[in-house]
Amino acid sequence: MTVLLGYDESPGSEAALAAAIEVATKFGEDLVLVYGAAPPGGMGDEARVHREALMEMGRTATARALSLAQDAGIETTVRLVDAKPADALVQVGDELDATVIVVGTAGDSPFRGALLGSTPHKLLHLANRPVLCVPVGR
Repeated sequence: MTVLLGYDESPGSEAALAAAIEVATKFGEDLVLVYGAAPPGGMGDEARVHREALMEMGRTATARALSLAQDAGIETTVRLVDAKPADALVQVGDELDATVIVVGTAGDSPFRGALLGSTPHKLLHLANRPVLCVPVGR
């Protein structure tokens, strides 16, 4: 089975990384770091260049997290997905039949998350598996 982690180097995802490593270790599961990066709108060469830049940012962002998880003895892989973060996590979660999706929160109120469409809030409505939302400062 698999623990999925939405990771983007934010303070929330750093807290979620620690929790995901703890869950994967405790239950003997693999960890998959998911970085969702869809360029806004458009097609053509500009969108392609933007997509490539976002994917490079994803490779850079996940490199340290990958190293930390592997140093903890967890079998870890990275998935860079051309989709918005919540959609990427649902997609990979379904594909791998993940046990749980772990994401960090930004400390926003539930109302603000609902209004602005935070990734944790979207996942709670879209995912068909458990979602662990880890607060900053956990």
